[in-house]
Amino acid sequence: MTIRVLLADDQALLRSAFRVLVDSEPDMEVVGEASDGAEAARLAAEQRADVVLMDIRMPGTDGLAATRMISADPSLAHVRVVILTTFEVDDYVVQSLRAGASGFLGKGSEPEELLSAIRVAAGGEALLSPAATKGLIARFLAQEGTGDGAERDPARAERLESLTVREREVLVQVAGGLSNDEIAERLEVSPLTVKTHVNRAMAKLGARDRAQLVVIAYETGLVRPRVE
Repeated sequence: MTIRVLLADDQALLRSAFRVLVDSEPDMEVVGEASDGAEAARLAAEQRADVVLMDIRMPGTDGLAATRMISADPSLAHVRVVILTTFEVDDYVVQSLRAGASGFLGKGSEPEELLSAIRVAAGGEALLSPAATKGLIARFLAQEGTGDGAERDPARAERLESLTVREREVLVQVAGGLSNDEIAERLEVSPLTVKTHVNRAMAKLGARDRAQLVVIAYETGLVRPRVE
């Protein structure tokens, strides 16, 4: 199955470089290019994209607004957004994760990392780039939430009560950045069992993918940011 990729960046040279890289892979194809967020949201629907590589800073409608537009459209529930940014950890990145992005990569990432991120996002397993440590993300989530829970979603916090003990346990491990295989080894269960728990947790909490599960785990207070 070919992964349909949409490129959204206001720099034509970068889009051309990404196109050459993506189109060189037998399991991927670039189905469109956008120079701003509004065009990206429109093309994501028109071209039936699976993954959008989204520049976070663009003139007009930026990547953050475009990510919100895509995640708010039920007909685009299958679309995964991977944010590309020069600054791998900042307020905009955290807002993008909250808006529905599956994760992000720095523009300085190696080509293999970018291609891997596309495949991971298309498979619904996206989290964060290797350079974006969990501790930094935790700190930004805490800052965005003002540290006192004022901006937490009460509905999601209540929905945590619907999780089984095992689902909560798996969610904590997901928030720690572990893969299904790593969680399975730690909890001494099969990877398929872990995947089932993850899918059930996503359904109960209204999360699009694992990246949003991480955000929810911090925002609801299930996982506390580490102080370094």
